[in-house]
Amino acid sequence: MKKKKLGNTDFEITSIGLGAWAMGGNNWQFGWGKQDDNQSIKAIHKALDSGINWIDTAAVYGLGHAEEVVAKALKGMNEKPYVFTKCELRWDDKGQIYGCMKKESIKEECEASLKRLQVEIIDLYQIHWPNPDNEIEEGWETLQELKMEGKIRYAGVSNFSVSQMERIARIAPISSLQPPYSLSQPEAEKEIIPYCEKNNIGVIVYSPMMSGLLSGKMTRERISSLPDDDWRKRSPEFNEPKLTKNLLIAEKLKDIGKKYGVEAGAIAIAWTLRLSGVTGAIVGARSPEQVDLLISAGNITLEKSDIDELNKMIN
Repeated sequence: MKKKKLGNTDFEITSIGLGAWAMGGNNWQFGWGKQDDNQSIKAIHKALDSGINWIDTAAVYGLGHAEEVVAKALKGMNEKPYVFTKCELRWDDKGQIYGCMKKESIKEECEASLKRLQVEIIDLYQIHWPNPDNEIEEGWETLQELKMEGKIRYAGVSNFSVSQMERIARIAPISSLQPPYSLSQPEAEKEIIPYCEKNNIGVIVYSPMMSGLLSGKMTRERISSLPDDDWRKRSPEFNEPKLTKNLLIAEKLKDIGKKYGVEAGAIAIAWTLRLSGVTGAIVGARSPEQVDLLISAGNITLEKSDIDELNKMIN
């Protein structure tokens, strides 16, 4: 699989990385329904055996559970992938999630993630959301301290706007940004991705298949039968008026996929990777069978005519 240098780091990462959001399981606010940990571990092993060299997770996924699953999967491995995780989203005793970037809070989070991941240093530590906005400078300063202390190798952000990145860049350079980017949510390509490319900030996009909606396997019936604890059931993208347009995009992706001999989801991912400013895409997999989709997506170069067809659907 192709590799690219991630921003100002010394990491050469594969164009596809494995996302662990769904591996957090259910029983939390943004869960994907019930998930089998053994399937998650097998998916991680399959991804690494296939050449993927980074995993992206977050403390909040499953309220700590996803990080523990990643640690179990990597235990005893001589050559481990880069492990990226995130801070800022915390939870109380009742599982209610809130944002906090106070120095003491982030340092506490980092120690907890190091323990759950069973590592001595986190490869890339990211602020998950710029919330509360007035704390982003304090949060970013704290990540620089963690870097100086040898707790993290590099610091990045997720879901930040250009103006927010400009504010924290005055404190220290940003290694990476993680924005949502897909045919359903293409807004990042207007200002955010060009800004990052100009300023040597690596871009690892998330939800390139819009959480499975552009996989070609979603139908209205399947969406309506999603369990109540699957956050997608409440997502605007999975409901009208957006749903009809998204399903039409998925059908177009299926048609183009036939030409390349791959599934619709692989084309959706490849579309996000067409931009020179995108370093890689985070793609979730809940089973080893789903990993094949990731591998095929990382090896596709879309023809201009196919890109133009897809772009027409979002303009």
